[in-house]
Amino acid sequence: MQPEVEQELIRKCRAGDPRFYEPLVRAYEGPAMRVAVGMMGQPDDAHDAVQEAFVKVYNSLGRFDLKRPFGPWFFQILRNQCRDMLRSRQARGRMETVDERLEFRPADEATGPERIQQKSAAREMLWRGLERIGTEHREILVLKELEGFRYNEIAEILEIPEGTVASRLFHARRALKEALQGMGISYP
Repeated sequence: MQPEVEQELIRKCRAGDPRFYEPLVRAYEGPAMRVAVGMMGQPDDAHDAVQEAFVKVYNSLGRFDLKRPFGPWFFQILRNQCRDMLRSRQARGRMETVDERLEFRPADEATGPERIQQKSAAREMLWRGLERIGTEHREILVLKELEGFRYNEIAEILEIPEGTVASRLFHARRALKEALQGMGISYP
């Protein structure tokens, strides 16, 4: 969604017409759910976090600075909601995939059903590896690798300098590699 469109929708919501919030929700609910699953581990917990974040965002639209992009602000609120829920519920569990963007490369000789099976196994191993690394590492990998945010957007969401994003990504990728190797999985 174009920033100008988002700003206009927000202005209309601020003017008292909540039906203009629906397009914002529709535009962000898919990526929000993927980020929340990546952070929370459980789709049900992630769904709750996304819903709560959308409510908090709606209630805070009056304080939103229209000069700033909406997306990073929204994901910052979602991130905080996920963290709050993780602390209060101590939600730990099996991660599941939701429209992930990572590319899995099965053995070159694999074809058809064998290739699909290998991709599924690789995906499962990746999520098990993500479960073994810290929340901070998992969070930045989900934002960059699964959702494709740019460094400057991640910096805004996490409220850290861009250089720190690069550093954390380096360490998160290394932690994931070590976790996967600890499981006996070779990772590039």
